Amino acid sequence: MSKSPFLQSVESFMRVRQYSRRTITSYLYWIKYFIIFNNKQHPSKLGDADIERFQPI
Repeated sequence: MSKSPFLQSVESFMRVRQYSRRTITSYLYWIKYFIIFNNKQHPSKLGDADIERFQPI
């Protein structure tokens, strides 16, 4: 299964900055889960309210 261009760019960003493989895997998992939680909307279209709904305090 191929990743979205967005997730590929996030992974590339982290690899260039030498994040550990486990960190990259974890970040990509949570980003993907956040996108799915918000009905597959691009993160640039989401705001603070969406983040708070995803991760209530």
